[in-house]
Amino acid sequence: MLSQKSIDIIKSTIPVLEVKGLEITSVFYKNLFTNHPELLNIFNHTNQQQGRQQTALANTVLAAAKNIDKLETILPVVKQIAQKHRSLLVKPEHYPIVGEHLLGAIKEVLGDAATDEILTAWAKSYGIIAQVFIDIEKEMYNDSSSQEGGWSDFKEFKVIDKVKESDVITSFYLLPKDHSVLPTFLPGQYITVRAKVDGQKYLLNRQYSLSDIPGKEYYRISVKREAEEQQPEGVFSNYLHNLINIGDSLELTAPAGDFTLNTNLESPVVFISGGVGITPLISMAKQIANTQPNRKVEMICAARTAKLQPFKNELISLSEQINDYSLSFIYENPSEEDMKNPYFKKQGYIDVAWLTSNIQVVDAHYYVCGPVPFLKAVVSNLKQLNVPETNIHFEFFGPSMSLEG
Repeated sequence: MLSQKSIDIIKSTIPVLEVKGLEITSVFYKNLFTNHPELLNIFNHTNQQQGRQQTALANTVLAAAKNIDKLETILPVVKQIAQKHRSLLVKPEHYPIVGEHLLGAIKEVLGDAATDEILTAWAKSYGIIAQVFIDIEKEMYNDSSSQEGGWSDFKEFKVIDKVKESDVITSFYLLPKDHSVLPTFLPGQYITVRAKVDGQKYLLNRQYSLSDIPGKEYYRISVKREAEEQQPEGVFSNYLHNLINIGDSLELTAPAGDFTLNTNLESPVVFISGGVGITPLISMAKQIANTQPNRKVEMICAARTAKLQPFKNELISLSEQINDYSLSFIYENPSEEDMKNPYFKKQGYIDVAWLTSNIQVVDAHYYVCGPVPFLKAVVSNLKQLNVPETNIHFEFFGPSMSLEG
């Protein structure tokens, strides 16, 4: 336990962290990778380049400082991060390395303002928080490896099918190379895929949602080719699209993640996706069709055009399996042909007015997934409609960010 003096010191650093937090975490990662380049085999290089990892860590450090006397209040965030750590094979021996470089970054950025007293208080606090992560992740590793077919490291899988779902999204069907039974997973979870890409010095890891239901002999991931205008092409997604074919191998970690469908409820569900954000949601919807067909489901899929909309046939076919099911396609730039589709409901974006007119359920649980701007807009809309926060569930692709940040 921390002494009251240490708690007071940590809380006194909150104003500085609010101003300097991102600078501290940027210095932290720079020094960490300079001294331990082997860790670049774990981290997502794109998130580093875009500053998302640095921002996510700065948010986490600030939240820890604000809640240092009641860490239980940030336990849900800790568990969400721990899921990602487990999926990436972060181990206990990594935490002292991180602690050393985080304290070093605080000292480097704050200079003389980082007194020995402040550094000592943060060292004690980090030790407690790190142990929480280690204990939670140990339990997650045990749960992952102990279930039937489970494993604890990377495991080799073979691509048994490759299916184009839209102009930018392709599905990969993955079977264990040793033909072992696959462990089950919770609809909405993801796996980490690792590969050595030509021209890249370090191994690359990416996390992809499982886009089919559990209980099959294969896992399915559905990957968007990242090739936006005025944006660097996604190295890993283009590698998968261009160079990985049926018969090739990829390394996977076991399913992880806490953005999952609550199958203990019978209440209505509204799924709202933006682009490739449909991937965890279609797994959830198909699970409802398989196990809770009397549960009311509304599926709302936003995309720029119909050509970019994946799983059209699968989404439509759910109406034959779920007794009370509605489907809406919302396209930013629909063609005349797109607008003739009976499931096309709106041109433009999801907004409060459209939701008010088209959501036909009361006390529903809302599952939202898509790019950060999409998440911000949709979650804000739902709050304006007085949907309880406990009924709004959402997932970031990449490091956890703050919707208000």
